[in-house]
Amino acid sequence: MQDDNESTQNAQVMVRQRRKGIYILPNLFTLAALFGGFYAVVMAMNGRFDMAAIGVFCAMVLDSLDGRVARMTNTQSAFGEQMDSLSDMVSFGAAPALIAYVWALKDLGRWGWIAAFVYCACAALRLARFNVNTSVVDKRYFQGLPSPAAAALVAGFIWLMTELGVQRGADSFLLNWGQITWVMFGFTLYAGLTMVTNVPFYSFKDVQMRKSVPFIFIVLIALAIAVINIHPPIVMFGVFVLYGLSGYGVYAWRKAKGQQTSVISTSTEEPDERGLHK
Repeated sequence: MQDDNESTQNAQVMVRQRRKGIYILPNLFTLAALFGGFYAVVMAMNGRFDMAAIGVFCAMVLDSLDGRVARMTNTQSAFGEQMDSLSDMVSFGAAPALIAYVWALKDLGRWGWIAAFVYCACAALRLARFNVNTSVVDKRYFQGLPSPAAAALVAGFIWLMTELGVQRGADSFLLNWGQITWVMFGFTLYAGLTMVTNVPFYSFKDVQMRKSVPFIFIVLIALAIAVINIHPPIVMFGVFVLYGLSGYGVYAWRKAKGQQTSVISTSTEEPDERGLHK
């Protein structure tokens, strides 16, 4: 009888220990980023493609903050990591694919939804690989184009075209609508497939925000903000196009120097890491 009572008490203690709370602050940023992706889809369904693109960019900003907030407040958790991945899949996987399809790709018929699906599938694969390889990848680089940057390429092009006065189904001063749809097709496939390559993209994670910096650094930030405000769609899209090409530049540079092109930073002698160094 006594043994039964002790077993019951131990089980109750274990239940109490397993009941862990959820940190509010970082998950609020994650939920806000998720809302940005959901808002983008709703705006696209209503034909407000400019607002849809802005929703994706807002989700990018919020997604970049949740991890930093968690580290600064020491509120990292496994729940937060999983929540962040699910939010990224919606905001930077499903949302850009759906926006691109509704805006232009559906006019290409079967090719359009294939391109949208390839992007969405590559986003899922990229996020899954990131979660699996997070402990062995060089923190200074991403393995493949990060999903927020890929979403910025797709949504940024739509935002730029909309700001230039291009309406869905209408010709622009440079391209007719048929050509625009194929350009959208190309951007969608490029962004999607680049996410699942082994090309290294600089992560900016080695930038320490708590360390002091030269005064000129603050001046450059102020100039960057001023340049962005000249015409946000053009500047933002141009920045992410350059970033989307930068990984291939780094890859070619390392290849030419005979350096390792993989961002996997640990030894290949471990059985679990075979096949990662390519």
